[in-house]
Amino acid sequence: MSQHTPNELTTIFRRDRDLITRLKQEDGHYARLADEYHDVNREVHRIECEAQASSDEHTETLKKKRLALLDEITGIVSRARETA
Repeated sequence: MSQHTPNELTTIFRRDRDLITRLKQEDGHYARLADEYHDVNREVHRIECEAQASSDEHTETLKKKRLALLDEITGIVSRARETA
């Protein structure tokens, strides 16, 4: 399996690295979302690399969950960026 996992938050929000680090430390809701996103993203990556078996339905459910988490995280980061 590749050492690089695509779609990590630090890659998606590369220019906001300090901001997402601060949010993870100071905002419990953001921290929970980021942790859940990380777990779901890693699972999707393992499935896509064929390191973990999964049904197509389960994979699609995970991808939808990852997208919903990313949407919520993006909203939090955008609001935090405006007030920074």
